[in-house]
Amino acid sequence: MAAESKNIPGVIAPPPLLYLGFLALGVGLNFAWPSGAVPGLVQAPLGGAMIALGFAVIGVAFRQFRKAKTNIEPYKETTALVTGGLFRLSRNPIYVAMSLIYAGLGILLDNLWILGLLAPLFVVIRYGVIAREERYLEGKFAESYQRYRATVRRWL
Repeated sequence: MAAESKNIPGVIAPPPLLYLGFLALGVGLNFAWPSGAVPGLVQAPLGGAMIALGFAVIGVAFRQFRKAKTNIEPYKETTALVTGGLFRLSRNPIYVAMSLIYAGLGILLDNLWILGLLAPLFVVIRYGVIAREERYLEGKFAESYQRYRATVRRWL
């Protein structure tokens, strides 16, 4: 059954699992071929700040979805288009936040594999998740989504 007929975006996997999968791959690669080049003095403050900011953004975005009475999970139907608050700055603030957490963990763990896998992870998120969500939202919200998409950037 097609994703559209089920009224869901049909993403390739839940985005948090994609981030966790790439994180696990980076940790595994680091066990096989240790890496590291982040100065110890900045690991905790910079990595910790990125992680904290990421979780704060996710918390705000969750509240915005709850206030709009729509589902945040991409495997459930979207009942409202959220365009205010953080979503005025980015169409995907949650993915930006998850990327901050992911990169923050790479810095905190001094793991260059994790950081190096960020670019391929972006490609997977962009084409396996965001592109599908955008097609779904355009089909569901038509002109409203097209106007929103024309005025707000995908990432930042």
